[in-house]
Amino acid sequence: MTTTANPAQAHDTAPDATGPAVVVRDLRQRYGTFEAVRGVSFEIHPGELFALLGTNGAGKTTTIETLEGFRKPSSGTVRVFGADPYGQPVGVRERTNAVLQGSGLLEDLTVGETVSLAHDLAAAPRDAEEVLGLVNLLDKRRVAVRQLSGGQKRRLDLGLALVTSPEVLYLDEPTTGMDPEARQETWRIIGDLKRDGVAILLTTHYLEEAERLADRLAIMHRGEVRVEGTLAGVLAGWGDRVSFLLPEDVRTGDLPSLPGAEVAVETRDHSLWATYTVLDGDVSDRAHHAVAALIGWAAGNGTTLKNLQVRGASLEDVFLRVADGAADLVRD
Repeated sequence: MTTTANPAQAHDTAPDATGPAVVVRDLRQRYGTFEAVRGVSFEIHPGELFALLGTNGAGKTTTIETLEGFRKPSSGTVRVFGADPYGQPVGVRERTNAVLQGSGLLEDLTVGETVSLAHDLAAAPRDAEEVLGLVNLLDKRRVAVRQLSGGQKRRLDLGLALVTSPEVLYLDEPTTGMDPEARQETWRIIGDLKRDGVAILLTTHYLEEAERLADRLAIMHRGEVRVEGTLAGVLAGWGDRVSFLLPEDVRTGDLPSLPGAEVAVETRDHSLWATYTVLDGDVSDRAHHAVAALIGWAAGNGTTLKNLQVRGASLEDVFLRVADGAADLVRD
């Protein structure tokens, strides 16, 4: 929970309205000889959500802690509204807030008392009832925090972050423990914050969450950004998938080679499936050409491609390839 100082100081570091709210340039963080973050760079503009994804131990939390001003960069620069969050924390923290993985809620307080306490600590807070309404906890105002479900506690965490009306919001796994309905409601709240001009940094293991919310994203692995860009740009760079049940009269080695495509055979529900990953060609029609070639091959061999499926790459496809170490840096 972030408290605020003198609101007049905010004008001392006010950024260009058209410029980024957050700028990270070649950030490196070392712990002795171990380099947890290795040359990470990105920007977040007002009204934009940037999803920072990655494998466990990739360096995401260290990057967020540096942005929050809890760690001094080993090298590189971090600027929030043009200020150093470590060297000039007051001018930054009064305009930012965070929902962290570790909740600091006081279990014996009621929900209403918790929000009221945050309200009393802030310089220019939102109305407490408004905050409870934003996160759909009005009916829980008299309930002790310890009696809330895990998802309700995460919504309360989000509400506490919104008390200060932050201009930059860090969301570290904000929907953990939520049921699907609560997660959808939280996504709606985050969408409203974007429309209000809040710059948001999101980390999440729910890849659907990143696909729904992110304007831009980066995937980290072993301290480095391996993939970065818009969602559409990133997915386009990872090819289309054409899959079908492997015909019983076709051996794996008999499958045709397609220019600019990779083929793999895997077992699904006790059946063999062939999947072509089509990487080369115009994004708008490369899958069409691959399907046409495969159908022509099947017709020529007197067989049928059953359960033929065509789809673009998913964020999960990209993430898993990065986790396997198969990705070079891709930027859109």
